[in-house]
This record gives sequence, C-alpha cells and structure tokens, in this order.
Amino acid sequence: MLTFVLRRFLQLPVTLLVISILVFALTQALPADQRATAYITSEKQLNQIPAIIQTYHLNENVFRQYGVWIAKVLQGNLGYSTSARESVVQALGQYFPATIELVTVAIIPIVLFGVVLGILAGVYRNRWPDQLARLIAIIGSAMPSFVLGIFLLAWLYGNLQLFPPGRISDSLSYSLPSVDGFLLFRSIGQGNWAVVLDLLKHMVLPVFILALISSAQLVRVTRGSMIEQMQQDYVRTARSKGLPERRVINKHALRNVLIPVVTLIGLLFVGLLGGVTITETVFAYPGVGAWSARGAQLLDVNGVIGYTLVIAAITVVMNTLVDVLYGIVDPRVRFD
Repeated sequence: MLTFVLRRFLQLPVTLLVISILVFALTQALPADQRATAYITSEKQLNQIPAIIQTYHLNENVFRQYGVWIAKVLQGNLGYSTSARESVVQALGQYFPATIELVTVAIIPIVLFGVVLGILAGVYRNRWPDQLARLIAIIGSAMPSFVLGIFLLAWLYGNLQLFPPGRISDSLSYSLPSVDGFLLFRSIGQGNWAVVLDLLKHMVLPVFILALISSAQLVRVTRGSMIEQMQQDYVRTARSKGLPERRVINKHALRNVLIPVVTLIGLLFVGLLGGVTITETVFAYPGVGAWSARGAQLLDVNGVIGYTLVIAAITVVMNTLVDVLYGIVDPRVRFD
C-alpha cells in the first residue's frame, strides 16, 4: 500500500509537467503581443508590450520561452486578466470561493439522493423504485442544464419571485466584509443566519440543476453495483442462514456497493468545480465558471489559461487522492 501511495504521488509532478507543456503549446498559436500579456500584472503595463516581448524572449526559440513561462507560473504569476481588470491570481481568488461553496452545498443532495435512490433501485429491481430511478437518471442525463435552468428561472423567479439569481441580495452585500470570498462558510462560523438563509435561497436553483444532472450518474453506478452484489455468493449464504433481508443488505452488501460509489463521488466533486460554467452563467452566479466563460467571450487569453491550469492541477491531485482512498476502502485491492 505504501509503495502504491508513493508511486501515485511521484507521478503528480510528471503529470502536471505534461499538462503545462500542452497548455504552453496551445499558446504558441497566438502572436507575440498577445502572449506578452501573460507577463504583466496591471493595466498600466499594457503599453509596454514591445519591451516585454524583448525582456522575456518571446521571439526566440520555444524551449527558452517555455523555461521563462513555467518559471513565472511556478512563482504564482499567471498574467493579467483583461476581463476582470486585475491579475489572474486575484481574479481566481475572488471567484473561486463562490464556486467552492456552491459545489460543496450541491454535493450533499447529489450524494444523498443518488446513493439512496440507487440502492433502492438495486434492491427492488424492476419494481416501481427501480422504474423511478431509471426515469430520473434518463431525465438528468438527457435534459440540457441551460434549458431546464432558464425554465425554472422564468417560472420560479420571473413569475413567483422565488429563488432569485446571483449570489446574495444587494441589501446584504454592502454590509459584508470582503475578506476571502467565502461568504457562506464565514457567515455560518459567525452565526449570521440571515445572510446564510439569503445565500442558500440564491443557491436553490443552481444546486437543484447540479443535483439532478450529477446524481443521474451516481444513481446508475449505485444501482448497478447493488444488483451485482445482491447476486454474489456471500449474499446467498447470508440469506440461507436466515438473516433478515435488511441485515443482509446493510451489513453485507452495502459496504461493497459503496466502494465504487466513494470513488465516483470524489470524481464528481472535482468535475463540478470545473464544470459549473453553464449553470453559473444561467443563474448569474459569480463563480469561477461564469468568469471563465466571460473571459473566453472577451478573448481574455490569460484568464482562460490560468483557469485551465488551476482546474487541471486540482483534477490531477484529486484523482490521485481518490485512487488512494479506493485502496483504503477496498481491502481486496493489493498494490504489490
């Protein structure tokens, strides 16, 4: 086990290096004056592009350019975001907390709904819980998020004035100190329940959309795993001993069912961090996904590249942690 963990973590820098090379290779399709904006940190430096091209050797061979660029990235300088009018690092620090809070809240109903419905579907195969689970999974997989999101926004907010878009009401936003961008977590810690309720009210619709779409995959995996485990010999043996069906499911089958489910939950969380762009855009939620979409529309090359690098790094790290967690929860796995 220790050998496997060390091997997986030693692969991290190699994988990140490959990702950085691929991202840098894409930037080479841009002219030197656009690539030069990756080396500035303020709007005042936009009129210094020729000097920056000369200083950072942007007209020389690609290997030297990569060395200069990766050194800059490792120092935390991702350039200047023209869409946010601040450095990319500052923009990420401003918008990422909102996305982290949204995904954290969304993962709770995703797990509860997806796992419970998947287990019921597997236990009561071809009966009404299974039919309901498959129907919901099909709807969640087939329904475009922006179509359902716009419909719910027009109906629940446009007609009924419920669940407004955005992140927080204007009447409360002016009284909140801007410290680290984590409004929900900070408000819970301070016991500011009026702000907590307002933040959650704005999250209802985007969380519902994310839960419906993401839990569909979790339902299918949990259902398939439950059906597979219920057909195993150890389940038949437990039943032949006269154990109650509930005990057979909860004590014997459920633990093995949750092994692939735990892995999928980790991957879903990472996927949501980088995949909430459409949902945040529809509901005007000021997260990193909406900012990256706006940056792409405004040709904010540095913003898009910085977003890509950060999401890629988070994905690689989380995938490694999920692999290690899989080895912990599944005693049958051997890493010799």
